[in-house]
Amino acid sequence: MSLSLLLVEDDALLADGLVRTLEAHEMQVELLRDGLGADARLQGSLPTLVVLDIGLPGIDGFEVLRRLRARGATIPVLLLTARDAVEDRVRGLESGADDYLVKPFATAELVARIRALARRVAPAPRQVGLGRLSLDSATRRARVGERPLELSAREWGVLEYLLQHVGRVVSKQQIIDAIAPWGDDLTLNAVEVYVSRLRLKLEGAGVAIRTIRGFGYLLEATPPAH
Repeated sequence: MSLSLLLVEDDALLADGLVRTLEAHEMQVELLRDGLGADARLQGSLPTLVVLDIGLPGIDGFEVLRRLRARGATIPVLLLTARDAVEDRVRGLESGADDYLVKPFATAELVARIRALARRVAPAPRQVGLGRLSLDSATRRARVGERPLELSAREWGVLEYLLQHVGRVVSKQQIIDAIAPWGDDLTLNAVEVYVSRLRLKLEGAGVAIRTIRGFGYLLEATPPAH
């Protein structure tokens, strides 16, 4: 599978080795070595995914990720770090990271995780929308009117699936099968959490996610307020 990848890593020896390894696996790799440069680059056309070190000069990887998600971009992000504290892993995932790899790691595991993340970017119509909500699968950005929506990759997956099934009831298990089909630990309770977050973020979008008790969820347009 050929894919475009942005690698942000300031350790020159590690970065050069990773570039050679990933290119040997037919990946197109762009290398940057600082947080500010990565943030500027990610304001343009987006790669398939990002491999992002946390400990960067300028601004750290957490801030790069925060700014990326604040712009409404939901491309997969895999964090690399020497920090193995639980609170750092939790912070990374809650900031919108899709995966987390602690140094030192086997390059074979990195390649496998990158490919797993890339497979989650399922083909879909370039743009889908309902009410004032629009999703652009080419740029992986979501908006309510002109306002960018800050979504994690999982929130994006749930919302995109609901939009692809507007007016139809979908179960929690169908959502899990669609957005996490590779053995991820996505649970029914986690789907409820993502739907709850989406409802808050979609206020004013002219859409509603209804709970159909015993069956699942239904996305539908809401009548305009008078």
